Amino acid sequence: MSLETLSRVRSHGGTQGVYRHPSQATGTEMTFSVFVPEHKPGERLPVVWYLSGLTCTQANVTEKGEFRQACAELGVIFIAPDTSPRGEGVADDAGYDLGQGAGFYLDATQAPWAAHFQMRAYIEDELPALISAHFPVDLDRQSIMGHSMGGHGALTIGLRHPDRFKAISAFAPIVAPSQVPWGQKAFTAYLGEDQSAWAAYDACAMITAGARVKAILIDQGSDDNFLAQELKPELFEAACQRVGQPLTLRHQAGYDHSYYFISTFMAEHLAWHAGHLKA
Repeated sequence: MSLETLSRVRSHGGTQGVYRHPSQATGTEMTFSVFVPEHKPGERLPVVWYLSGLTCTQANVTEKGEFRQACAELGVIFIAPDTSPRGEGVADDAGYDLGQGAGFYLDATQAPWAAHFQMRAYIEDELPALISAHFPVDLDRQSIMGHSMGGHGALTIGLRHPDRFKAISAFAPIVAPSQVPWGQKAFTAYLGEDQSAWAAYDACAMITAGARVKAILIDQGSDDNFLAQELKPELFEAACQRVGQPLTLRHQAGYDHSYYFISTFMAEHLAWHAGHLKA
């Protein structure tokens, strides 16, 4: 499990690093960032995973997410992987919502995507093993969160592993990708025309099929340009209400889809996660 350090800087008493490694899951080099708060020698800390949205890399939240002070105070490690495989020979698309930067946290089954777009296996299996080998993490205390496409990833991965993740939160997530243009385009390309294969990557469908977790927190800005067409949080709220899945859905007046929105509520989300991680 070789790991290359691209950068390490001191911040809020801890260390913010960016790292790269060869991935067996994607067949490419993958990059991710990790913030480790100051801690005692030998101590293992709880973990919050953050999954980013369309067009993003790990750099977006690392540079604009404003999470380090909260993580330092709470004693929580913050991990942010890239959103897709990248590089020469990796399939891509002219649109921003498919291909490199748009992995949708699934394992593609269709050509040409299947060769590299194995983000579910990367996030669920390969990267946690690498993190455990190189960082002082307590993998018995994990939570997951994300933004937009990454909110979709956090919800579906968290719902798939309720015993691994203590809680799930999201900023403006794609909650019903099978029912919106972003998801329909990506799922058709990556998974094919058979919509029965899409259900494993659709949070609304997963809740309806019986997936349950202890707690979900979602923040959605009222002035988000993608709210009506792509996000549709009311669909997830209705699905949760039908089956009694606990959900806190907060509508934040005047906020958009950007990191100005995310950074405003990041500390609240991390404190909420820390409460579940330390309970």
